[in-house]
This record gives sequence, C-alpha cells and structure tokens, in this order.
Amino acid sequence: MTLFAGPVFEMAKRQFHIIADHLEIPVDERERLLMPKRAIAVSCPIHMDDGRTAVFQGFRVQHHLTLGPAKGGTRFSANVDLGEIAALAIWMSWKCALAELPYGGGKGGVAVDPLSLSLRELENLSRRYMEEMIPFVGPRTDIMAPDMGTNEQVMAWFMDTYSMNKGVTIPEIVTGKPVGSGGTLGRREATGHGVAFLAFRALDRLGIEPSRATAIIQGFGNVGSHAALGLAARGVRVTGISDHTIALYDARGLDVKAAAAYAARHGVLKGFADAAAVSPRDLLTLPCDVLAPCAVERVIDGEIAAKLQCRVIAEGANGPTTPEADEALAQRKEIFVVPDILCNAGGVIVSYFEWVQDLQQYFWSRDEVMDKLERALDRSWSKVVERAEKDGVSTRTAAMAIGVERVREAKRARGLFP
Repeated sequence: MTLFAGPVFEMAKRQFHIIADHLEIPVDERERLLMPKRAIAVSCPIHMDDGRTAVFQGFRVQHHLTLGPAKGGTRFSANVDLGEIAALAIWMSWKCALAELPYGGGKGGVAVDPLSLSLRELENLSRRYMEEMIPFVGPRTDIMAPDMGTNEQVMAWFMDTYSMNKGVTIPEIVTGKPVGSGGTLGRREATGHGVAFLAFRALDRLGIEPSRATAIIQGFGNVGSHAALGLAARGVRVTGISDHTIALYDARGLDVKAAAAYAARHGVLKGFADAAAVSPRDLLTLPCDVLAPCAVERVIDGEIAAKLQCRVIAEGANGPTTPEADEALAQRKEIFVVPDILCNAGGVIVSYFEWVQDLQQYFWSRDEVMDKLERALDRSWSKVVERAEKDGVSTRTAAMAIGVERVREAKRARGLFP
C-alpha cells in the first residue's frame, strides 16, 4: 500500500529503479531512498468574493532531510495531486544532490486554477495554505519557492504569513520573493537562463554555431520565455513557441521579445500571431536544432521521440520525457539530451543563493549571482558529461546516478536513527 499513485509518480519510481539497477543498489536499501519522508495534506477554506466559503485541497511532500532542509516550489494548478507532488519532490532531491546543494527535495501544491481567482481570493488562499503548513516548514526544515501558477507576490504573502505567526520577519522561509522583500537579483530569470546556457554548451559540443541554429520552446511561462530570450540574445532563431492556449511556428523566426511582452501584458500567447498557429503536439516534431520542453511532465512520449527532428533536447520542465521516450532516444545517437535535473537546476541554485543572502543579510549584485550560477551549472555539466562517457550511459542516467549516489552516501554515513 502507498499514498502515492498516478502516472507522474510511477514515472519517477520507474526512473529511480532503472538507476538503482545501474548502481546495483540492494533491494533492501531502495525503499528508504525512494519513498518520501513526510507527506502533508491539508484543507484550505477561504472566503470568496461572493460571500461563499470554498475549500481547496493542499499538499506538501518532503522527500528527505538528510543533507539539509527540504527545498522546492509550490504550484497552484487544477490537476495537482499527491502523487504528482511526491514525484516532483523526488526529482528535486536528485537535482539538489547533483548541484551539490545542502538540500533535500520538497514540493507543494494546491488543487486550484489560479486564473479563476480574484487577486483577493488568491491572497486568501496563499495565506491559508501557508498557515496550514507552518507546523511542518521552516528555514531549516523546508523552504518554499514559486512554481507553476505562483509567483513573487505569492511568495511575499507566504513570507508575511509565516513571519506574522513567529512575530519577527523571516525572509529565508521562502525564495523567489520580490527583491525589495529579501529576494535576490537574477532569481526570476535563473531557470530559463540556465536552460539557454546549457543548450549553448550542448550546441558547442555538437559543433553547431548558435547564429546558425534554430529553437522551438514548448511552454512560454517564466522558464520558457526567459529560455527563448536567452537563446535569441546569442543569435539563435526561435521558430516555435507555445503555451496552453496556442502553438506558433514560423520557419523565418518569431520575435520573442515582442511575444514575451505580449504574454506579460495579456497573460497568454493567443492573439499574438494566430496566423502562425500549428498543432501543439506537432510543434514538438518540427525541425529545429534545440527543442526545449518548458511546460509540464510527460510531453515527449515514445511516439513523439521517434518523430523528433532536433539535435538537442534541453529539458526546462520537470519530467517532460517519459521512460518509453528515453528508450527510443537511446537508439537516436544524433540527439543530445540535457536532462531536467541538470537543465532546469538554475532556479534552485539561485534560490540557494537567495537563502544564503537572507541568512547573512548581505546581498549580491546581479552580475555576482549570474556568474556564480553559470559556474555552478558548468561544474554539474562537466560531471554529467564525464560520467556519461566513462560509463557509456545516457546523460540522464549519468545525472541521476550522481544525484542518487550522493543521497545514498549521506544516508549511509548518518546511519538509521533507532
């Protein structure tokens, strides 16, 4: 029996067992490494604008606390469930370990469509969710961050709610806050910047000049838009972009600055260049050098993987490629995969920088933040590429093996408390 179910959790579980087989981890060690330490489910009743009381289901999963506090985003999405949150917390553990951050993986969420709420209702729900989480989180226990459907403002409400409960301002309880409330310069664009930075590393490895390269970005939220802007700034022609409302493709290239400005103004891409609309699924298989899935899990399945016409997959989203797709990609040596726990680690790396700055009450310039981020990503990139070549395995296997090994070694060193 397990609390956790669903396709996303089953995918995380299957990925782990593939790595455990590769590392020859004994069966009796696997459950302790895989299963989350703590899972919390809460009801969040709030007053709605029309006078009703509505109740929303909230979750938080802390995968492990062996290396330090749990760390991970909180998403507001209508489809959130405990299995998905657990899978995301597990992936965050391997991601933090790969980047050598002193964190275990965490993740949270509320089952709600945030676009259906007024600003007042969103504030009420954000504050109520944090209020329910106060017994289980803290700057040395579990540190929240933004994710799909949440943003800097939600983090400010989280921080204020926690601080009011404790009677003193505690900015280090969350990351991804507004800069004026203890946030760090560079956090907003960190994940997308990292996706673009590592895509350039992959292009260089394949001998492809950025000025001659093309890219398709699936998902045009915070991560995807900044990845597109970062790629375009180095001369890459962005031929395709999409969000949940529309997918656009133009072989001549799209104006990503204009698209980002339009999406910021209207909240969606629909209406920006509707004449260039294509099927969202077909967008993934159109020709390009860099394909960056930056939306949700499981968008590249076995069927899509067999049809891909890209040279690099830069995984800005968590878990965008299914195990069946990985099997197909193993036969396609011409495609280089920058796996999610490496490719989208920029967000948690800069979140770590924010936490450190809040603890020290000493803040860095944006140039310092981005320089430290790129050096951290370079270290992880080198480790993954070297491990993949040394062991003759895929980059995903190499990245996950490094992460799982670090968590396993820490658990073995600490032992098992009676």
